[in-house]
Amino acid sequence: MITIGAIVAAFGLDMFLVPNAILDGGVIGLSIIAGELTGISMSIFLIIFNIPFLYIGYRRMGWKFTLRTLYGVVILSGATAYLHHFDRVTDDLFLATIIGAVILGTGVGLVIRAGGALDGTEIIAILVSKNRTVSVGQIVMIMNFFIFILAALLVFSWETAMYSIITYFIAFKMIDVVVEGMEELKSVTIISDIPEEIAEALLRELGRGMTYIHGEGVFTSEPKKIIYTIVSRIELSTLRSTVHDLDPNALVAIENVADVTGSNFGKSNAH
Repeated sequence: MITIGAIVAAFGLDMFLVPNAILDGGVIGLSIIAGELTGISMSIFLIIFNIPFLYIGYRRMGWKFTLRTLYGVVILSGATAYLHHFDRVTDDLFLATIIGAVILGTGVGLVIRAGGALDGTEIIAILVSKNRTVSVGQIVMIMNFFIFILAALLVFSWETAMYSIITYFIAFKMIDVVVEGMEELKSVTIISDIPEEIAEALLRELGRGMTYIHGEGVFTSEPKKIIYTIVSRIELSTLRSTVHDLDPNALVAIENVADVTGSNFGKSNAH
């Protein structure tokens, strides 16, 4: 998956973005800037600039992650050097921005999901996201915003910087989709006076596992059975209508879920 992801990312870079002077972010973006300023291939700077981040990854996330990342960076470097000899797919800036961003984000997301990274800034993003509520893609986008400003001041134009910001806005959403999954999951808490009837109906309609959480009413001091379950976005409408039909006064609290493992959910996180 790391091999595929790195090649996919390289394809998005060299066939859509870089030939149209649309800057990538992170270490890749810095490598493009250094290549433009020095005339040396950006493939060399990809490895040089990633070395300190690889050391951080080794100290904080272990040698397996570091080896996966090093492997991904080497594949990305080789693939960009090879694809650089081919003609770009399109010279339309709008198409290059949209399609290139989707392809790049997909490739980066595949590598992150497999337990590696293609860019040193992604290592920092993964570490920060473990202790914060923001996602990997959002952190990458924030760091790249400053890199794009630097590129506009040193090498490219402000128009290029604006196209680059649009590119990474799309790319970071694709990273999140690939890393966290296409299917949006929701955790649902239901408080009702007839929890057994609701739970039985939901089991029949959805087939999802549920848990009773035993609570107590603050004002009444009466014991309550609180239903907790996780459903997909598509199943949410059925859950709402089923609960409303049985108990219109039931309290239904819904929250977004970034990832689920175990039970009848097959997702996992390589990090």
